[in-house]
Amino acid sequence: MSEQGMDDFSKRSDKKDRPRLIAVVSPSCTGCEVCVDFCPVDCIDDLPRTEPIQETIPPIMIREEECIGCQVCAKVCDELTWNAIEMVPVEEVKRRSGTHGQN
Repeated sequence: MSEQGMDDFSKRSDKKDRPRLIAVVSPSCTGCEVCVDFCPVDCIDDLPRTEPIQETIPPIMIREEECIGCQVCAKVCDELTWNAIEMVPVEEVKRRSGTHGQN
């Protein structure tokens, strides 16, 4: 790789690792799981069923600490007209979960 190529690579590598937005599942999730196959980092899982079973298909959950903010799941859900995944700023997710200011 040329010296110029290494400089370009270094500049790209200096970007922040954390995304600005994180996918968050809304209560309107039907549990169809279409988004699961599209997640490039495989951070979407089924929620465990609750006892007594209240829903036929449990909604999904996104492991927020692994989400890269690519928005693919939200776009897939939007295309199906469910709109059950919203992209939320990282700081808002931290505030909601009470982890603001923690590492």
